[in-house]
Parts: sequence; structure tokens; C-alpha cells
Amino acid sequence: MKTEKQEIVCNCCKKIMGRTDKIPVVEYLHVEKEWGYFSEKDGEKQEFDICESCYDKWVKSFQIPIVSKEVTELV
Repeated sequence: MKTEKQEIVCNCCKKIMGRTDKIPVVEYLHVEKEWGYFSEKDGEKQEFDICESCYDKWVKSFQIPIVSKEVTELV
């Protein structure tokens, strides 16, 4: 089975971050969520990609700041 090349695009700003068959050009956040019984979206699966710039803007809007820890060993 041959996999089609698909661009990885930020859902917020439409920045192209790379293709699925290559290493992404920039870091990004990929989110997948399957909604459950106590949701208005019961049975739906949603996914999206956010570039680092849009991620930074998004988390700055949080009422409770994110927890951030320094990682000294990168894999």
C-alpha cells in the first residue's frame, strides 16, 4: 500500500510545516481527541496541528499557566 504525501499545516495560521514522509521542518503540536459519553461531541474523533508560534499564543491565553520543566537529555 502506497502512502500519499500529505503536508503538515498549522490549523491556526496555515503555515506549512513539512510533509508526512519527511522529517518536519519545524516543531509542532499534534493533538488527537476521541470524545466520550459526557460530551456534546460523543463518538467524534478530532485532530489538529499547531505550529510553535500559534502554540505560544494559545497557552498565553490560559487562565492557569502551563507547567514547564527543562529537559537536559534530548533523544
